[in-house]
Amino acid sequence: MSTSFWPLIKFVPAQTHFRFTRLAPYLAVVSAVAVIASLASFFTIGLNLGLDFKGGTVIEFSMPGAVPLDQMRTALRRAGLKDPQVQGLGSPNAAKLSFLPEGADPTAGVAKLQAQLSQQFPGIHFQPATAVGSTVSGELFAAGMTALGIAVGLMLLYIWFRFQLQFGLGAVIAIFHDLILTIGILSVTGTEFSMTSIAALLTIIGYSMNEKVITFDRLRENLRKYKRTSLREIIDLSENERLSRTLITGSTALLALGGMLFLGGPTLEPLVFAMVFGIIVGTYSSIYVALPIILVWGVKRGDEEAAPFKPTGQR
Repeated sequence: MSTSFWPLIKFVPAQTHFRFTRLAPYLAVVSAVAVIASLASFFTIGLNLGLDFKGGTVIEFSMPGAVPLDQMRTALRRAGLKDPQVQGLGSPNAAKLSFLPEGADPTAGVAKLQAQLSQQFPGIHFQPATAVGSTVSGELFAAGMTALGIAVGLMLLYIWFRFQLQFGLGAVIAIFHDLILTIGILSVTGTEFSMTSIAALLTIIGYSMNEKVITFDRLRENLRKYKRTSLREIIDLSENERLSRTLITGSTALLALGGMLFLGGPTLEPLVFAMVFGIIVGTYSSIYVALPIILVWGVKRGDEEAAPFKPTGQR
């Protein structure tokens, strides 16, 4: 591509000089308030748990042709089912539907529902209905939370081993910040929380940790280069150097998820919504949660000699 066209698509200058640390005290207050509000919402409103965690009735079925998922979902809503879901099973001819039973008996109304669907979708073949009990659902929820805890713990050990302890604690606190805010927004909006939501949270942990590693790597490199420069200036310098990379990576991920959010349908919406929000707060926390903790704590610098950092315009 001709270089003459490059300025038309170049939104970030080659060199920026933003003073990120100047806003850190104010945004720390914003983050603290957001975390408290998210925790308050979680403990008062709670999460809109899906069938994976509340239990319900599951019926697998097959059809002669491809399963019309949208038509099936519409039919289930018209039948008055509580929290109905339809998901494919890998084959275009097979799927499963699940819903919350009205009473204590999970199989109540199954025969009536199957009769209605058989009239609307000739040739449909049902497998015996199965019930997912609340005990199994509770075990799934506990296992999902345990997986999140183990993932965060392993991330702490990795960052501690690769960098310094304060880097690891900064990363873990930032990840907890991301998870709490994401769970808070799911609670406030009433978005369904299911096993796919656990997968989204694990993905957010991975993305957020990747951002922290890149952030810390650039910071460590500049700490070795500029021994006599204040930590605050080095943080600002490091973030300005990686700003274009951050914007490109984040916007690329959001563009891909944006299409899934608006075109993926109700099945993918909770998963994608959580990931979109998590990527945004994960990028934010890399700058205004993880790095301020390092700024307050301080870092240990090596003994190698290096030139001081000279601001732009000085020689």
